[in-house]
Amino acid sequence: MILLLSVIVAQIKRFFSMSDSQFSSLPSSSCDGSGSPSGAAPAPNMVGSSASGDDIRSRQLTSQVSRDWRDVFWMGVFVLHLVLIGVALAVLGFNRFREKDRLKIDRFTKMILENQHGLTEDFWPFYTVAGAVGTVLAWAWLVLLGSSASNMMKLSVHILTTYLAVISVLCFWQKQFFWGVAFAVGAALQFLYVISVIDRLPFTMLVLQRSVKMVCSLPEVMGVSCAFMLIMLSWLVLWSFGVAGVVALSIGDGGRWWLLVVFCVSLFWTGAVLCNIIHVIVSGMVFLVLIHGDRQATSMPPKPLKKSLRYAVTTSFGSICYGSLFTAAIRTLRWKIRGVRSKIGKNECLLCCVDFLFHLVETLVRFFNKYAYVQIAVYGKNFNCSARDAWELFQSTGVEALIAYDCSGAVILMGTVVSGLVAGTCAGIWTRIKHPDRVMMVGSTSMLMGMILVGLATVVVESAVTSIYICYAEDPALIQRWDAEFFNKMSEMLHQRLQHRSSRATQVFTSSRFDSQTPENTV
Repeated sequence: MILLLSVIVAQIKRFFSMSDSQFSSLPSSSCDGSGSPSGAAPAPNMVGSSASGDDIRSRQLTSQVSRDWRDVFWMGVFVLHLVLIGVALAVLGFNRFREKDRLKIDRFTKMILENQHGLTEDFWPFYTVAGAVGTVLAWAWLVLLGSSASNMMKLSVHILTTYLAVISVLCFWQKQFFWGVAFAVGAALQFLYVISVIDRLPFTMLVLQRSVKMVCSLPEVMGVSCAFMLIMLSWLVLWSFGVAGVVALSIGDGGRWWLLVVFCVSLFWTGAVLCNIIHVIVSGMVFLVLIHGDRQATSMPPKPLKKSLRYAVTTSFGSICYGSLFTAAIRTLRWKIRGVRSKIGKNECLLCCVDFLFHLVETLVRFFNKYAYVQIAVYGKNFNCSARDAWELFQSTGVEALIAYDCSGAVILMGTVVSGLVAGTCAGIWTRIKHPDRVMMVGSTSMLMGMILVGLATVVVESAVTSIYICYAEDPALIQRWDAEFFNKMSEMLHQRLQHRSSRATQVFTSSRFDSQTPENTV
């Protein structure tokens, strides 16, 4: 199998080895041994001291980006994983399709049989409902993106806590104590997080509004999102068929849950890969628009969307597969820790524990962050190098303080989770009527289906956010030319955040000096 994959990769590489000119107007950059981009101008020490836009664009016109294949190993792992998971789903679904134990799998599980009489078609319609609801919600996001996106995001922030609390009560009512506690903890954490960042929401909404404005000026990226949504739906047909067969298996709840966890992790990785392909495509388009000033500019390269898509699914596909494994989990953990850390106060013991976790996550963020996808789109580097270069750029320019203050990614995630909960609830209600003992199995897996479908729609906004921050760090004049009012507000907020960090550092330094001198004065 590995040999076959190697041959396929070699043939694809040979097919796409032709020279391209999409990013010929962008600076060439590749990561050297120190992790810094070689062939590009070094990042400025201060945001305001970056090179002028005219100088940067003159360098871009004479440079050529080298598109080598990156992280090919992880591309092979992902493709091999898809083949194995696809075969397993087909076998498990077909085993109980219209006939119990068609493939005689039960003979391998005689010690844990529970004599269940379910068939695949008994549970498959429930996932059809979840897929339909998720698709409708995803299309609603795309259709309302230009007119009501801000209101939808505000609604998601405020409704998620209530929704989680209501589902928790329903789980306790159905005597599902584990799930009741899980949703109750989720509601509590969501409430605490919103309270901790509520003062940041105005700036977050400003960033999201400008990102929506950028996305709406590129209608072709909406088509890309719809196309990948159809690809995801095609995979979900097979995935739901196999999962329905798992739910119908006669191996007991423990065995079914373990199989469901494996298939859900696989679906999460697959959905993340598709989302991040869109992320790379949209990031490349947004970066080009900001560089050239307008979508219709004469300096824009020909067919940028087509070439961005080709890069995303060939030379950069391995980097996307690699980053999709870890980025989402690390990013979510970072948001929660930051929210708790900002509200601890003077509890030194708790602050010490949270600081340890915070610095650990910050180290991981250096190598796994969503801004890497912009570097991948523009420079074609591998994932770790892209993530490291992006983070060093933010830290050297001070823009990291602005990114830490912004909660746009968390707000988008809240909208995705709410949509997933709606899809899971719809499937769960029907399951409660037909098969009350399988409600949580169907409901939880249906929720994941809904989240992934809606995530394919909302990722276009998050891609615009990341591209705007990268451009602001590399050359603020690009943002100023695109939207002067937004540039002024970003610069003002950055100045405030840098002053806030400076004052906190001064307080900590003064306090530590006072504490160290107190024993001497006492003696």
